Amino acid sequence: MSTGLLQVRVEHCQLEAEDIRSYELVSADGSPLPPFTAGAHIDVHVGAGLVRQYSLCNPPQERHRYVIGVLRDPSSRGGSRAMHDEVQAGATLQISAPKNHFPLADAGRSLLLAGGIGVTPILAMAEALSARGAAFEMHYCARSPERTAFRERIVAAPFAQQVHFHYDGGDAAQKLDLPALLAQLDRKTHIYLCGPAGFIDHVKATAKAQLWPQEQLHLEYFGAAAQSTGGDQPFEVKLASSGKVYAIPADSTVLRVLTDAGVFIPASCEQGVCGTCLTRVLDGVPDHRDLYLDESEQAANDQFTPCCSRSKTGTLLLDL
Repeated sequence: MSTGLLQVRVEHCQLEAEDIRSYELVSADGSPLPPFTAGAHIDVHVGAGLVRQYSLCNPPQERHRYVIGVLRDPSSRGGSRAMHDEVQAGATLQISAPKNHFPLADAGRSLLLAGGIGVTPILAMAEALSARGAAFEMHYCARSPERTAFRERIVAAPFAQQVHFHYDGGDAAQKLDLPALLAQLDRKTHIYLCGPAGFIDHVKATAKAQLWPQEQLHLEYFGAAAQSTGGDQPFEVKLASSGKVYAIPADSTVLRVLTDAGVFIPASCEQGVCGTCLTRVLDGVPDHRDLYLDESEQAANDQFTPCCSRSKTGTLLLDL
């Protein structure tokens, strides 16, 4: 029985920057890989029950390979550590076909903003926009030059003159002055941003202060900021299909409790970033803690992410 997964071989892997490795994946049987568009990601099955999502960062017109970048995260729950320590050239992996929740819009001008490892989908966007001669500029923020992945590739790219590097340290003049940058932009520009939660929140707040149209702001998070769980209360979830009720303790998640009980929910990031575990809510009010749904989708209260979100009511009725 087909699982729908693709078998790939790690053709090449290398250190791109401090704590960041790139992996070039090719089809195990030599056939062309499924096409993808800029902003797409793949699910990588790193080990038994361990699935992680990584953005594709090579030019989207390529069909012979996928390239991903992986940051070794000191707070890793196993994924990045396993990729760095166990996956070498010649290894075989199972991956999903590419999926895109972060596509380029049809815009006359684009601004690309990357924070840290969030450069991976942004880099594919730069490749795509450059290939079609579209107007864009890219700003890449990193802690230091040593932690700037793909710098050599970018400097050698046809679009190198459209890319600006900014570092946390060093001369203040090279740091990103986001209010000034947005203030001088054509108001029809579409903005794409990807990076850690703090970076995203800063850009969103700056854009909001300048009344930037929300529909022209496109974003993808890389990792969620830690949330305080000290005030969490227990609640229950009820499955519509069976009527079974499960108690969710204050120190556990819906996903963990249901998985332990043998109820399958597909999941990947387990941080409320990717949307893989998104589940319909038929009754009750979720306590949304994800970064995947936008404000209007959260306000509808008809779906939630069981990996991290909880309940404001005593019971949630789930479409499971």
